[in-house]
Amino acid sequence: MAKKRILSGMRPTGKLHIGHYVGALENWIKLQDEYESFHLIADYHVLTTKLETNDIYQDSIDMLIDWLAAGLDPVKSPMFRQSKIKEHTELHLLFSMLITVNRLERNPTLKDQIRDLNIEQVIYGHLGYPVLQSADILLYKGNAVPVGDDQVPHIEISREIARRFNNQYGNVFPEPEPLLTQFARLPGLDGGAKMSKSLNNTILLSDSPEVVKSKLKKAVTDPNKIRKGDPGNPDICLVFAYHKKFNDAEVQEIDSGCRSGALGCVDCKMRCAAKISLMLEPIIERRKYYEQRMDEVEDILRQGEQRAKLVAEETMAEVRDKMKLG
Repeated sequence: MAKKRILSGMRPTGKLHIGHYVGALENWIKLQDEYESFHLIADYHVLTTKLETNDIYQDSIDMLIDWLAAGLDPVKSPMFRQSKIKEHTELHLLFSMLITVNRLERNPTLKDQIRDLNIEQVIYGHLGYPVLQSADILLYKGNAVPVGDDQVPHIEISREIARRFNNQYGNVFPEPEPLLTQFARLPGLDGGAKMSKSLNNTILLSDSPEVVKSKLKKAVTDPNKIRKGDPGNPDICLVFAYHKKFNDAEVQEIDSGCRSGALGCVDCKMRCAAKISLMLEPIIERRKYYEQRMDEVEDILRQGEQRAKLVAEETMAEVRDKMKLG
């Protein structure tokens, strides 16, 4: 029996942080043995919020290197740029005929982005972001999409579009299911809802142990725990949230030490920094390998794009046939 297929992607914003790893990459790496996986560098999606394109290629390469360093296998999982597979734009155009403006305006993820980015005027491309995302997924006939809960509304739009196309023209597309990520979100070092490079509250996958220590020293903790000996509340401490992910074996000890006051915040942060750096060590080593072999990285990208192109062309031939477009 053939494996089911998944499509995952990220907008290329350069080097990735541990929030990307926890929220997506770690899950992708596990899933690549269970599913036939396609991984999209969503460079067109960058344009929905940023028109400057000078950095897109380098940001794409930096992100690809982090994918490889984290453990994505290019043999199992082709990795490719959205802009190199023109069928994405063709299917996006056709799908845009199958959904109303009112439906897109009800998308809660769009409302959150408008609020978070202080967007005053929504561009057409941003409103249609989920339609392009639907084309990304359905072009490869994705059965499932690994996402955080904030992206579930987009997957529902993909399901609606697939259903509408199939009803109108004949069955081509599966209705993709969301595969929810366990740790969908990691809080930022400033205590914000999530890590974001634009907020400068991240730990990068490429950060050295010294940098990790320096960043964690400034991390927000329980404001009522001022010095060692003061009892603290780990439930409101973001460093404790990191311990739960990267230092599971010592969580109970950290919890009781914080609440009793026996464990000071500096010691707590340094223990956490050590565990994060231990996790990052093999990723950083593999990153160095790829940074010294850029020809290999570019070849991986080219091969991934060739493999993706074959699947995309096959799907679009089927779509044109069903629509009687010749």
